[in-house]
Amino acid sequence: MVEITRLFWKKAFTADNFELGEINSADVDMDTWQIKSMFVNLTDESTQRLGFKQPFLGKVTVCLPVSAVRTIADHAILNQTFEQLRNLKQCKE
Repeated sequence: MVEITRLFWKKAFTADNFELGEINSADVDMDTWQIKSMFVNLTDESTQRLGFKQPFLGKVTVCLPVSAVRTIADHAILNQTFEQLRNLKQCKE
């Protein structure tokens, strides 16, 4: 078992080795105590390539379902390429 805060601030890379950003939070299912999704602060390059407007202060944050994650060790590796992430459904409550 891993303490949830150990996930935070790890870099997230796509399957084609593109640095997407850093994990900054997670959504936990309180009934099962399992992580449902992770929130990633995008790098400036990811923000631009995905077509988001760069905020004056802060970062754009996206929600990724846990099913999009292949492994987490020193950093998170997603099971999707950068282009496949464009078609990934947005996390919903």
